[in-house]
Amino acid sequence: MPHSPVLLVIAHGSRDPRHAATVHALVREVRAQRPGVRVETAFLDFNVPSVHGVLESLAAQGVRDVVALPLLLTRAFHAKADIPAVLRQAPRGLRIRQADVLGPDPLLVAALERRLYEAGLTPADKPTTGVVLASAGSSDPEAIAVIAEIAREWRHTGWCAVRPAFASASLPRTADAVRELRALGCARVAVAPYVLAPGRLPDRIAEGAAEADVLADVLGAAPEVARVLVDRYEHALARQLTALGA
Repeated sequence: MPHSPVLLVIAHGSRDPRHAATVHALVREVRAQRPGVRVETAFLDFNVPSVHGVLESLAAQGVRDVVALPLLLTRAFHAKADIPAVLRQAPRGLRIRQADVLGPDPLLVAALERRLYEAGLTPADKPTTGVVLASAGSSDPEAIAVIAEIAREWRHTGWCAVRPAFASASLPRTADAVRELRALGCARVAVAPYVLAPGRLPDRIAEGAAEADVLADVLGAAPEVARVLVDRYEHALARQLTALGA
């Protein structure tokens, strides 16, 4: 039986050691959910191994099929430009398919709620609690629109209100969104970081949450997030089979 294509998870990377540690923990969860698939990790910047280094190693081992999965929540510059540029430099003989980014996905919203409940909220708190959906931010209008839409849809699940906020590039900031929810009359305000791993921008979100009642943890290695990675891998394989059968 032929081997399944290697899943190459491509993270951004960070000077903050918590970032890589969280990425590796998430990849371990993915391996636990799909033990029959070889899963490798690479970073665009700051951390090793690099994407090119992993691809060179895989090619030298005789691997031929790779699904490259951007560990990104929105389809912004890194997914549209940086990662495709790196993949185009892959060794000859490797067949690489780039999977979709992780968001939006209902499982990610479930992971956000998991983190809020772990931070002390309960489902009974939803009608009186306003939530700040705090993301890293982007200069890409498509990415910003996706975050705003997630906030609108999440509001319909029973929260008092949900407002998007951004740590960089876009407005409002987390602290401003917290104050807006207070002004709306929400009895409690919670901040849900829509980020995958700790780092400089998540720290900025935490600083902006100083006046909130609850600050959830980053998404990290939540099982729902790992399930999204598995789903994106499987969807990439399905597209490949469809293309071959066309």
